[in-house]
Amino acid sequence: MRRDTGGLLSLIIFWLVLAGYLRVGQPADSKNAPLLLLANELGPKIDPAKYLVSEKYDGVRAIWEGNALRFRSGRAVDAPAWFISKLPTQALDGELWLGRGRFEALCGIVRTAEPQDDEWRQNTYLILELPDAPGPFAARAQRIKEIDAQARWPQLVAVEQFRVADRAALKRKLDEVVRGGGEGLMLHLADAAYVTGRSDVLLKLKPLLDTEAVVIEHIPGKGKYLGMMGALRVQLPDGKRFLIGTGFTDKTRKSPPSVGTTITYTYRGLTNTGLPRFASYLRVREEF
Repeated sequence: MRRDTGGLLSLIIFWLVLAGYLRVGQPADSKNAPLLLLANELGPKIDPAKYLVSEKYDGVRAIWEGNALRFRSGRAVDAPAWFISKLPTQALDGELWLGRGRFEALCGIVRTAEPQDDEWRQNTYLILELPDAPGPFAARAQRIKEIDAQARWPQLVAVEQFRVADRAALKRKLDEVVRGGGEGLMLHLADAAYVTGRSDVLLKLKPLLDTEAVVIEHIPGKGKYLGMMGALRVQLPDGKRFLIGTGFTDKTRKSPPSVGTTITYTYRGLTNTGLPRFASYLRVREEF
């Protein structure tokens, strides 16, 4: 009976999260949430020569509106006044970035309500786009370089954009970035006008695919994981459910993401039934 009650409670919490009546983590500010360009996965028939390519950075998306710095949720970023004062009047779409493999440390810095100067001096604001700017992306990328040069501030950085001749060259570049500890590559259509929403204008390429699911149940561990979480049962937006049993540290197994939390996991393609192959836990999706 106790297990049935817990399962029912889990489902109730899950549907409350989906419906928006219950939030996990910091609340979003939907009124001020900016419209952003979101990436699709690189398909097998895409010609990369038509795209400008850059590294995919493991940072926190932040939009500079000319007078306010916001997370993609619309919440204001609690950055120091001196950091804000260095930003130009031009609207920017970018990422706060601490360095390869330092995402968790970055989250701790940007979530602090009272920003610490010494921590923020380690931060870089990488410029990815110019919201609503005219012309093709190739021209906007050139303008981004000019903004970087004019700022003369090492913490404001234009993301390097480059071209590759074909998919073989793209694969070599991906291997180079991943060997160095990077996440992958981004491809932005060179002649594309500025758009928002999920689009093939922007594509991502990573060794592993990743996406999100909502935790609906904790599965108890066995053997060496006795007394800890053994796996998470999660649900996809289309209603499919499956277990994730790998990718966890012992710390996470002792204190797993709560029911209703959205997590990010990696996988290698889909099965015939549409479930992810070799799903592995990555982290809790941070609510900024």
